Amino acid sequence: MAKRIISTQEAPAALGYYSQATATDATLYCSGQIGIRPDTGELEHGVEAQARQAFRNLEAVIAEAGRSTAQVMKLTIFLASINDFAVVNRVMGEFFEAPYPARSCLAVAALPKGALVEVEAIVDLAP
Repeated sequence: MAKRIISTQEAPAALGYYSQATATDATLYCSGQIGIRPDTGELEHGVEAQARQAFRNLEAVIAEAGRSTAQVMKLTIFLASINDFAVVNRVMGEFFEAPYPARSCLAVAALPKGALVEVEAIVDLAP
């Protein structure tokens, strides 16, 4: 099973030595996305705007692989503050419909670039 690299200019370039996503025949593994606008390279201000942009970035990577958020099997959300859970949960609802993916949401000490939220996904690529 060969590894394919998925990359799009519709999401920000990687901040380090990693790909936006890697894929096998059946599964897409999306790296974490933060709320950086791909057109400016700037981090959005505030948790709601950052969450919305992070989900847009994730959606763009998934679309590059020919899928949509409907095929997301597992979502992981990292928060700089667990107090932002409700806001990020509401924003997630703008991008996902029932049946929802499995999800973990956890607070971490810090995120790259001082981001307030980061999202990553595992996506089903089976035909």
